[in-house]
Amino acid sequence: MCLCCNRFPPRLHDRTNGITYFNDVMQTGEVAPGPGARSNTIAGILGGILPKLSMEQTEAVAKAKKYAMEQSIKMVLMKQTLAHQQQQMASQRTQVQRQQALALMCRVYVGSISFELKEDTIRQSFLPFGPIKSINMSWDPVTQKHKGFAFVEYEIPEAAQLALEQMNGVMIGGRNIKVVGRPSNMPQAQTVIDEIQEEAKNYNRIYVASIHPDLTEDDIKCVFEAFGPIIYCKLAQGSSAHKHKGYGFIEYETTQAANDAISSMNLFDLGGQYLRVGRAITPPNALMGPSTGSSIMPTAAAVAAAAATAKIQAMDAVASNAVALGLSKLPNAHAHPPVAAVPQTLPGYIAPPGLAIPQLTQPVAALQPPTVVQPVVIPPPAIVTPMLATAPAAQTEAKKRAQEAQAKQQEELQKKLLEQNEPQTLQQQENMSIKGQNARHLVMQKLMRKVDSRVVILRNMVGPEDVDETLQEEIQEECSKFGSVERVIIYNEKQDEEDDDNVIVKIFVEFAETLEAERTREALNGRYFGGRMVRAALYDQTLFEHSDFSG
Repeated sequence: MCLCCNRFPPRLHDRTNGITYFNDVMQTGEVAPGPGARSNTIAGILGGILPKLSMEQTEAVAKAKKYAMEQSIKMVLMKQTLAHQQQQMASQRTQVQRQQALALMCRVYVGSISFELKEDTIRQSFLPFGPIKSINMSWDPVTQKHKGFAFVEYEIPEAAQLALEQMNGVMIGGRNIKVVGRPSNMPQAQTVIDEIQEEAKNYNRIYVASIHPDLTEDDIKCVFEAFGPIIYCKLAQGSSAHKHKGYGFIEYETTQAANDAISSMNLFDLGGQYLRVGRAITPPNALMGPSTGSSIMPTAAAVAAAAATAKIQAMDAVASNAVALGLSKLPNAHAHPPVAAVPQTLPGYIAPPGLAIPQLTQPVAALQPPTVVQPVVIPPPAIVTPMLATAPAAQTEAKKRAQEAQAKQQEELQKKLLEQNEPQTLQQQENMSIKGQNARHLVMQKLMRKVDSRVVILRNMVGPEDVDETLQEEIQEECSKFGSVERVIIYNEKQDEEDDDNVIVKIFVEFAETLEAERTREALNGRYFGGRMVRAALYDQTLFEHSDFSG
């Protein structure tokens, strides 16, 4: 057809086939696009003009749109609920890790304790720094005495930090005790501890201990406000409303005021007791962690988001169909309205087959979630969500499984106690529970066994005058004949604080295996080295790991 005159070219004759084509027909009406024709309208995309829907079909389309809207809102609410559950579980895991880290921060190791001292003496010496939760001393069942070290656990980390700073090297019972932080058996503990201490730097808080029982918060505030403005002063409440536990926290407005209070008030005699003042190493809400500022999405917002999402997805689907049919441009295909002003209908669009476009009969804010659909809570992977109601049969089965698991755990405990060559950590030994007569008997047998050690101590091998740069290499070369030597430590121990010449030399050799250490002890004990008879023995592994060479 000629576009300029709207006429077909004249008729053509096919002489070969004897066919005549009549092409001189005039157009008298509108040309309707059929299959194969391209158009930039929705009707053209769908292949032609759609017939008018009947009443039943209109109701079916309305129901389909309503169902699509309900499913879209249900999906948004379900995803929002699932995300909130995952956030709660992550918060619980973080809280557990921080709780374990705070427990480790409350403990200190005390070594080089005189064997004549009792637990009461240790408690009395460490009590001024804060309330003590427990003291665990390792007892030798053969000698009926402790092994020269103990673990002191405070109620708060600040008390342990003050004891660590002020009690290390103090002489008690004729010996200088050694106070160090307790090693961690939790791999991620140090990272969490560093995170807690970093959060504490955001607050100008100080810790005050050894406060006289008759002093009140107002008394403490009056004394400490001389260094600067105080935000708050709080003493730990005791068993009654009119008593405190002897310690508290003070927060200043400036860092300089907090530092001045620590340097001036530490060991200050207030009411007949020497105050212990130090920097707070934990934030006010150390157990909860820093606030993320996120909260659960309101239901109305979730419904509005679902409506907007459904509409946008419908528009994107129509645009995708247009691109698939070869159209490079579709009018208003991506003219998305703002989410805050979601239209009630989608005028000008006809849904393609298989796609239900939501159509609201009332404003989005008027939709109530209970009348639409109840959100289905789907627990995330590896997270067990407690059920609201459980059948009696399921309860019986769960109880049976719990009993079997407990019995299995008890058997594993007995197996571990029977294994002679399996070392246990200090934390496991302290927290080990004894249940039943058989378990108690196994524990007693375990305590009577010899503790394995990979460290050999060599006494009377050299004198102070023989210690030089080559001594360590010579000892390592000599001991390498009996096994793999990991490290050699030469320790000069003073026997008298006033006489610097009264020194004995102890040599510690750590091997990779216990058998190597025993072989070295048997070979070197009683052997002469430079005119001296060497006395070799196994050294306590726990004392060596805590750098306590006084044993």
